[in-house]
Amino acid sequence: MRRVLLVGALAAAAAVAFAGPAGATNECRGLQVCIRVAGPWVVVPTARTVPRPLAEFDLSCPEGAIVAGLDAELSEQAVDVNWLAMLGAPVNPGVSTDRAALFYGRYVGASAAAPTFRPHLGCVPTQGGGVRVPTSAARIYPPGHPTTRRVKTVRIQPGRTTTVAQACRPGETLVDTTHAVGFYTAQPPAARLVGAVSVSERIRGNRVAVTARAGAPIAGARAVVQVGALCAGATA
Repeated sequence: MRRVLLVGALAAAAAVAFAGPAGATNECRGLQVCIRVAGPWVVVPTARTVPRPLAEFDLSCPEGAIVAGLDAELSEQAVDVNWLAMLGAPVNPGVSTDRAALFYGRYVGASAAAPTFRPHLGCVPTQGGGVRVPTSAARIYPPGHPTTRRVKTVRIQPGRTTTVAQACRPGETLVDTTHAVGFYTAQPPAARLVGAVSVSERIRGNRVAVTARAGAPIAGARAVVQVGALCAGATA
């Protein structure tokens, strides 16, 4: 796996951002040129199992830009939000990040009707990057890119069943899957809205398919379902 989990700081920043006024997120702090990208409100599972389940959402910068800042808004203080970064030094845009960032949300509280988080990116124009120098020792390798995350996002229609599938490419092996439901709303979606969407996942070979069933309450709301396939053995 070419990424490492960065914890704590983002969760704390997200809690501060949510406590402040609307729009007071900090993904562009300290950046002279910055493109703001806001994701949907992503639904976080509330199961009490150990480990607690995760909601993942992959958010991308526009073409020609890379991630330089991140933040999040929370509907509950007990939502722990992290993101995955690439290994490398120094920790900088283009080394620790690329065009997209994968956010993780986990509910760590005791009771909540419908916890959600909204991811934010601060994007900057691509400036290029350095080259990693491998260690010259037998049977010792620098971190590389053994996996590729292939993601597809589709809008959910009220009163309909939506199926979205994502497969690894020929020659690749499926090693993990993710799916998430999100709502593009100005405020955290109400429990009634969240509860109107049910999702099931099916894996067959190197392909994962997710079926979302949506009720009438989501009419007028832009809801999406995202499915991800983590594939090993990618050549490009």
